[in-house]
Amino acid sequence: MEAAARLLVALVAAIHVYILVLEMFLWDKPAGLRAFRMSREKAAASKVLAANQGLYNGFLAAGLVWGLRRGLEGVDIQVFFLGCVLVAGLYGAVTASRKILYVQALPAALALIARWLA
Repeated sequence: MEAAARLLVALVAAIHVYILVLEMFLWDKPAGLRAFRMSREKAAASKVLAANQGLYNGFLAAGLVWGLRRGLEGVDIQVFFLGCVLVAGLYGAVTASRKILYVQALPAALALIARWLA
């Protein structure tokens, strides 16, 4: 179960690295426009805010990787950052897009469950 928990935590970290790339570097490019269903005008107007959001997603990924690198000593770190991802995902699902529930919150919840079972 430990291996499954670590794999799920790594998956959540990878998702957040991908979100960082989308929000910081691809926001106004075709991939970002498709991912967030935006017009070029809306993307241009919100590019700075998106980059800031992307940076925060990078911090979440960095915290999860930090916890993974610490091994069993990093379990508390993993749980903390997974909790942050879960709360951010739930908030985003309520305020921005229901899709965030499945892309961000659900993987974090599954990783938390696996982490607790391990």
